[in-house]
Amino acid sequence: MPLKCALIDDEPLALDLMESYVRKTPFLELAGKYSSAVQAMAGLADQQADLVFLDIQMPELSGLEFSRMLPPETLVVFTTAFDQYAIDGYKVNAIDYLLKPISYPDFLQAANKALHHYELAHRPQPDEIDSIYVKSEYKLVQIALARILYIEGLKDYLKIYEEDNPKPVLSLMSMKAMEDLLPASQFIRVHRSYIVRKDKIRIIDRGRIVFGKTYIPISDSYKQTFQEYLDRRS
Repeated sequence: MPLKCALIDDEPLALDLMESYVRKTPFLELAGKYSSAVQAMAGLADQQADLVFLDIQMPELSGLEFSRMLPPETLVVFTTAFDQYAIDGYKVNAIDYLLKPISYPDFLQAANKALHHYELAHRPQPDEIDSIYVKSEYKLVQIALARILYIEGLKDYLKIYEEDNPKPVLSLMSMKAMEDLLPASQFIRVHRSYIVRKDKIRIIDRGRIVFGKTYIPISDSYKQTFQEYLDRRS
């Protein structure tokens, strides 16, 4: 299926040029074009877009400000005549940044990059594992994923905390290796030293996840990803 894209630019000529590019790109479908971010707010409320080509400098509401109002799954490509905005664009996780005047090859390269990101996010997931085996005290121990509360990293070791088990399983394994092993749909990393099971999160108190008497911090490096997860479920 084609990517539904929206165009937002306060320059009529730039908007018409981008529309012509969309119409000759087979995997893109025009979901709407808007001459301001304010106009786009109303239009995109009824017609969702997978991808937005967004001018940065516009009156009333800038492209940077508007990009922060979009759903986290919406892909954004910034377009502008001012290259000093490039760094700001990537601070809001833009897929690409196009400097005006925009050629079709540059537009197509950005569109292909967006398509790649979209396909990765929407590819069918294989059947997920329901348990893992970890080495602990010279033995291989099977652990059911549904029983895991959280995992704590201690240098070269991990502590795996399970429901109804006061003693964690200790394993010689890195956090990165464990993170790669666990299904991302079930677990989320919230700190350099902590991975938690999503459906076991019951209480969040002042930026910490609470498991009984244990408070797990959410570090700045993972705060945005964790907040996006909460926003999708709130």
